[in-house]
Amino acid sequence: MTEKNSKFRFIPYRRRDIVEMCLRDNRLAVEAEDFRQLGYMLDQIFHFEFHQVIEALKNAYADLDPDSDTRNPGIDEQDASPSFVQLLDGLLEKANYERVTEADLNQALTESSLFKIRLHVDFDDFSEVSLFARGQSTRQETLPTWFGLRSKSIEFINYDRVVVYIRIRDDYEHGKQDFASCRAGATLLKLFRNVPRADLEMLFPNTRVRMRLLDKLLIGIPALVSGGVVLTTKLGASLVLLGSLVGYWLGVSSQPAELNQAGIMVLLAGVFALGGYLWKQFSNFKNRKLRFMQALTQNLYFKNLDNNAGVFHRLANDAEEEESKEAILAYYFLLTAEESLARAELDKAIENWFETRWNCAIDFEIDDALQKLLTLGLVKEDDGRFCSIPLAEGIRLLDQRWDNYFVAESN
Repeated sequence: MTEKNSKFRFIPYRRRDIVEMCLRDNRLAVEAEDFRQLGYMLDQIFHFEFHQVIEALKNAYADLDPDSDTRNPGIDEQDASPSFVQLLDGLLEKANYERVTEADLNQALTESSLFKIRLHVDFDDFSEVSLFARGQSTRQETLPTWFGLRSKSIEFINYDRVVVYIRIRDDYEHGKQDFASCRAGATLLKLFRNVPRADLEMLFPNTRVRMRLLDKLLIGIPALVSGGVVLTTKLGASLVLLGSLVGYWLGVSSQPAELNQAGIMVLLAGVFALGGYLWKQFSNFKNRKLRFMQALTQNLYFKNLDNNAGVFHRLANDAEEEESKEAILAYYFLLTAEESLARAELDKAIENWFETRWNCAIDFEIDDALQKLLTLGLVKEDDGRFCSIPLAEGIRLLDQRWDNYFVAESN
């Protein structure tokens, strides 16, 4: 399989690795330990602040959580807190996820599945559907065709991570063919990895496997051939006897047909032969559909990363890492610059460093990074140009900020 990545909006390295990658330039040889210390303090500050984000998400999700094992005391909370969907959208934005547009989803529904199965999703079952993806790449994969005798190469869009939020309609009527999770008013929150865009349908709870035309032909043509064989060999005598009886009873034939023990045995043999043939064809159909369902289940088993409340806990960790990495990178490049830099100059310097030094194309979130550093006081702005404060001063400010988190505000 070959792969060609588009620009990442997220930074595909760990926070600790980003610190060491910066130090590998040997531009902070004397202050290396101070830079590591500042990076560690930034990480702890973002971790503390994202704890409040997680608590807000937990409170908003409490009534929606299908896995909850706590009781509701019935105390009404009179507040104007954002809805869970609003909080989730904000968290996904910080984690550098992007919404899968309706055009992308419609494109996925028209593309052929990589797993040689046909999927159908009834979107009328849902009142809310949100899909977000992070890390998009174009991949090529070789698949066998003609029962393994030949192969062909296909190109497809792949998402590294996909988040799915679904709310079932409140007036949804459960059918016998539905999954247990498809109940009125239920919500589902799931995180998947390595999902081809053509297979986004498989992430929905009401996905149904349907036969492709090729699969119908593979079952139908052998069924017709074997049906003709059964008709001419095993049912011939039974059909002749049955035709004689019907013709005599209807007055078409004046010659009576004798129904003796031998005739009864012929009819029973024909009935059993026909029943066996029909059962075999039904079994072939069910077994082929079962193999498709097994392929779908196994595929989802290895792609599923987290479910329900576990998803936003994981997303909060991702967002925390992204915030920390962006701040560290912007601070490092301002710290090591010979002069103050404009916003565009800093953005280009960081992106070029990743591309030339680490062979990684990213779309750096410069506005977000600078806003965080300005809030923390690690960067100063003068007439649209930015410069960093010294490392020692930065460590002192972060230490002071940490201490103030636990100081009660005076009235």
